Amino acid sequence: MTTLYAIAHAKLNLTLDVVGRRPDGYHNLEMVMQEITLGDEVTLTLGTGKPWALVGEGGEMPRDDSNIAWRAAALFFEAAGMDCEGLTVEIQKRTPVCAGMGGGSADGAAVLRLLQDYYGRPIPEETLYAIAEQVGSDVPFALFGGTALAREKGQILTRLSPFPHCEIVLCKPNFPISTPALFRAVDRAEITRRPDTKAMTDAIAAGDLVKAASLLCNVFEPIVEADHPEIREIRETMLSGSALGAAMTGSGPTVFGLFEDPAAAKAVYETLRPVYPDTFLTAPV
Repeated sequence: MTTLYAIAHAKLNLTLDVVGRRPDGYHNLEMVMQEITLGDEVTLTLGTGKPWALVGEGGEMPRDDSNIAWRAAALFFEAAGMDCEGLTVEIQKRTPVCAGMGGGSADGAAVLRLLQDYYGRPIPEETLYAIAEQVGSDVPFALFGGTALAREKGQILTRLSPFPHCEIVLCKPNFPISTPALFRAVDRAEITRRPDTKAMTDAIAAGDLVKAASLLCNVFEPIVEADHPEIREIRETMLSGSALGAAMTGSGPTVFGLFEDPAAAKAVYETLRPVYPDTFLTAPV
């Protein structure tokens, strides 16, 4: 048997804009996305000689072929024309589920990259990214990593300069968000503030953390906040604690704040964590 291991890094949306509806019913998006140090631990055991299995701890997740990591592995071996002779996927969850941080997508991307590298890149990179897109909309970015501009469904990716170093506090309140319902709501909403994507990419290229933090923007945030004032309360706690900027990531409900001062970040973390157990200190990758 062979064992492979990786950290499946979560992501943040520094900006998120919905820019149109597609003929296939999906929406076109424009997002500046950032990989962060927080992530699940993914371990693959190949050649077990047993039926495929998915095991893990630390969060509710499907443990069958409906899991993104399982589907990613199945599509990889189908494309490569290989049989691994038994596979166990073990996921130790660190990224909260249903948090707008792409935790499951990152697991799938980690599986694809581990298998592609271990087997000596048996399929072209474009095929690997096609599999990623088939598995889930955030999987291509999770495979790409770093700092990127993502367009259309999130599969058109452009590498950006690395994001300036900072401390990040993440806080996930304990309520669910329906992503399909959120897209329906944004179709009906009058959006009064949209991200300035060019200004954000320029600030990142200049290494200007203060400017980049001032440009955080997610068009879903006001819609979620209207029903869940916790979003505003968490954001205001971060800003009053010297965050340079704070916003919701993805479809929520996680709110993140960017800090220049590690002590300030730790103080806000210690304020929020007793109220919201899913609160974390992290940083850009």
